[in-house]
Amino acid sequence: MSLAIINAAVFDGESAELVDGPVHVEDGRIVAVGDRGGADKIADEVVDARGRTVLPGLIDAHCHAYGVSLDMLAIESSPLSYLALTGARRLKAALDRGFTTVRDVAGGDPGLARAIAEGTVAAPRYFYTGAALSQTGGHGDPRGVDTDVCGCHAFTSEVVDGVDAVRAAARDRFRRGAHAIKMMTSGGVMSLADPIRVPQYSAEEIRAVTDEAARRGSYVAAHAYSPESIRHSVENGVRSIEHGNLMDAETAALMAERGAYLVPTLATYDAMSRRGPEFGLAAVGLEKNREVLEAGAKAIELARAAGVRVGFGTDLMGGLEDEQLNGLRLQVEVDGVLDALRSATSVNADLLNRPDLGRVRVGAAADLLIVDGDPFSDPSVLWGPGRTVIQAGVRVAS
Repeated sequence: MSLAIINAAVFDGESAELVDGPVHVEDGRIVAVGDRGGADKIADEVVDARGRTVLPGLIDAHCHAYGVSLDMLAIESSPLSYLALTGARRLKAALDRGFTTVRDVAGGDPGLARAIAEGTVAAPRYFYTGAALSQTGGHGDPRGVDTDVCGCHAFTSEVVDGVDAVRAAARDRFRRGAHAIKMMTSGGVMSLADPIRVPQYSAEEIRAVTDEAARRGSYVAAHAYSPESIRHSVENGVRSIEHGNLMDAETAALMAERGAYLVPTLATYDAMSRRGPEFGLAAVGLEKNREVLEAGAKAIELARAAGVRVGFGTDLMGGLEDEQLNGLRLQVEVDGVLDALRSATSVNADLLNRPDLGRVRVGAAADLLIVDGDPFSDPSVLWGPGRTVIQAGVRVAS
């Protein structure tokens, strides 16, 4: 199949200036950006994008396909068939919004990935970690302080303690096709029994996992909020800090020095503050959310000032999934259009070690989003209606 997108302005994922199209696609790859002497006239499909802008398909680097509820125990007590079917619908909705790639950092498995690869499920390109690793009483432990019931499964998080145990768990995730490993290295909003600032896992446990990941050519992503937990993670080899809301300037400087990425998730705190009670977020979760809500924007500013590479994620659970594009709006308000778009395209692609994603250039995958207007003069076109999504050179049916 060949495709030509004509009469369009193009954001390439990196440059501050839009360039002129057309964009020419063959067999799912971009073969030219700019005039090809009438080659568009013989393309199998021509899309006239006059007055519109072509962007790289968006990348959500903190997504949860199996995150069907704000109640962690409810997720881990559900049948996998239900989570997979509901997760497939959640992924299709993300694709329709223009997210052509997602990184699932607490969930996913070979079965869902295979269904996506075979075309059984229409979904973004899917990079998964499998269940996140949590210490006993850590962020991924769904039990409350007065609860001894078990969630039965380990679909989004697994309680694993000890150096040998976490090493074996990391090896098994790579055996099952994991893109990277996720660890919970601080308290969290939704967990019931852990203070949000306290570092989790020992240095030896973290190093065991980062060592396994490095030898596999992969990396570790860590859920971490406080300066103490971020430093604890980065000093022991973690590459991707998820959330990071409470970081300080010193910690940001350390992240820049070690080449660590920050993946902020502004959407989830904003959504939980407004809609958490509607979807059953526990009172302790609402209180924790208030602690980190306002700090998220400051963390991005500190990271930028220190030279940290800032990505984009959403972390939306349950019925809050429809706030995904609102996350883009919130990051634009903090970062400006250019940096926010870079975060959600080329920077996230580099985080995934996939430079062929998140860019509109020759040789890149033809994952594209066409929006109604110029996002640099009217940012609202990024989250408003009127979008055309193209994945691997094929228009996505909504």
